[in-house]
Amino acid sequence: MFRLFQKYASVGVLNTLLHWSIFYALYWQGITQSVANGLAFLVAVSFSFLINSRYTFQTDMTGARYLLYTGFMGAMAFTLGGFADWVHLPAVITLIVFSGGSLIAGFLYARYVVFRR
Repeated sequence: MFRLFQKYASVGVLNTLLHWSIFYALYWQGITQSVANGLAFLVAVSFSFLINSRYTFQTDMTGARYLLYTGFMGAMAFTLGGFADWVHLPAVITLIVFSGGSLIAGFLYARYVVFRR
């Protein structure tokens, strides 16, 4: 299980770089945190789904798995972004909290729901 988490976390590092880059590009253009976080997430989660399907969990990519994974993770991203807008959190705090929370919750959800064998 630890080895699996290591693989997932390594993909997560690349995901985070992609997510943060897109988030800031959108946020600096005046887009709200909730929308910027949601859009950045969609790109990053699609990348993560592709790599984690093949590399981490070594399973087939299916439409149902993609929807399960992106739906769960997207709801987390949008909810946190909305909360951040509501309480006026600095954008960097939004990204840090989401990155940490999505690593743990995303791994558990992927392992036991999306990619279970």
